Amino acid sequence: MADQSKSMGFQSAAGLIRYFEEEKSKGPKIDPKLVIYISILGVIIIELLKVWWPIH
Repeated sequence: MADQSKSMGFQSAAGLIRYFEEEKSKGPKIDPKLVIYISILGVIIIELLKVWWPIH
């Protein structure tokens, strides 16, 4: 019974390692600060549009 639990832990860990290696190699690299700046800029633009074009 103890031998089965040891082998299952190794297999699940190997799958996680493979998953994280694949995830690192795909997708664009974006600086987290850039995402925050774009979000703040979007909020400012939306708030200014509310003032310029009110929808009462």
